Formats: sequence, C-alpha cells, structure tokens
Amino acid sequence: MRKAKSPRLYSYAIAIPVLLFAGVASAQYRQYPLLDKAANKVIQKYQNSSCEQLWQERGQPQSQREQEAVNFLRSDPQMRAMFIDRVAAPIANKMFECGMIP
Repeated sequence: MRKAKSPRLYSYAIAIPVLLFAGVASAQYRQYPLLDKAANKVIQKYQNSSCEQLWQERGQPQSQREQEAVNFLRSDPQMRAMFIDRVAAPIANKMFECGMIP
C-alpha cells in the first residue's frame, strides 16, 4: 500500500511549488496594472494576428505611444524584466510558428 501513495505524494510535492510560484507571479503583475494591461495587449496582438500581418508590421515605425512605452522600459530594468518575462513565451511561440525565428 505504501508504494501506491508515493506517486501521489510525489505529484503533490511537485504541484505545490508550481502553484505557489504561479500565485506569486500573478500577484506580481497585479501590483502593476498598467504593465499587466500593456503585456496583455502585446500578447493579444501576437495571438490574434496572422503571420502575414506580423511580417507586414515588422518593419513599420512604432506609434508615439509605443515609443514612450519602450523608452520607459529602457529606463526601468525591473519593469522591463517583468514585462519581458510576461510576453516572451507567447511572442516567441508565434514568431516560431511564422518562421520569424529559427
């Protein structure tokens, strides 16, 4: 009987830290609602755009608002790290699907 419990215990031992980390990461973004909103906007743009649209937009100049956001992130390394941590995976996945990165 003890062996039947060990895989279950092992699953809980892995799941609990993952859930705690997810909760901490989620709480981190809730402290910065504007950062969360901007990250969500970028993620939605990549998820809802076709590959063709992304290729066409790739060389286009940024809007004034986008330039201001980029300048802010350049001036604040902590906020930049949080933003990149949030958007990196969805953007990289879409870019990979579209052949924009190897």
